[in-house]
Amino acid sequence: MRRRFEELVRREIEHQQRGEPGHLIFKCNSLVDRRMIRLLYEASRAGVKVDLLVRGICCLRPGLEGLSENIRVISIVGRFLEHSRIFYFRNAGKEEVYLGSADLMPRNLDRRVETLFPVDDPGLVRRLRDEILGTYLADNVKCRLMAADGSYKRPRPEPGQEPLNSQEWLIARAATAAEPPVQPAQASPKGRSRRGRRKG
Repeated sequence: MRRRFEELVRREIEHQQRGEPGHLIFKCNSLVDRRMIRLLYEASRAGVKVDLLVRGICCLRPGLEGLSENIRVISIVGRFLEHSRIFYFRNAGKEEVYLGSADLMPRNLDRRVETLFPVDDPGLVRRLRDEILGTYLADNVKCRLMAADGSYKRPRPEPGQEPLNSQEWLIARAATAAEPPVQPAQASPKGRSRRGRRKG
C-alpha cells in the first residue's frame, strides 16, 4: 500500500516537472503518516496542486511559505460520518481514481490488510471528480479550512454566492436519480399448495 501510494504521488511530481499541471485530491478520515506528509510537501514544492478532504485528524500544515503553499486542507463534519476514501491523480490528463478502505496512517499503510481498487470507467471517473469530490470541495456550509497554524476556520461565502451543503446536495441528487423502489413480494395466500398453485 505504501509503495504504490508513493509511486503514484511521485509520478504526479514528475508530470509537474515536465510541464504537465499536477493535481492530487485525497478524501480520507485521517492523515498522520510522516513519510506521506513529507511526500505531499515535496509535491507542493514542485508545484503540484493538492486538495485534501480530511474529516478528522490531519498532521500536515497547509499554506506554509516554501513548503505547502499549494496544499489546501478541508474538513467537513455534517449529518453523516464520512467513511469513503477517494484518491484522485490527474496523471497528465490520463486521470486515475482509486476507492478503498485506507487512511493515510502507519497502521493502514504498513500493518493492516487494506484494499484500493481503480475506477476504470471514464464516465465514473468524471462523476467522482466533478460530482462527488467537486461538490465537497465547493462546500461553504459545513466546510472548515485549516490555516497554516493548524487551526480551522469557516470560510466566508463570496457576495452573491449560494450556500452549498455538500452532504445535503448529494442526498437530494441521489433522491432525484433513484429508481422506483422494488415492491415487496406478496405473501402467499392461504390455500396454496407447495407448488404455489391454488388447490382444486
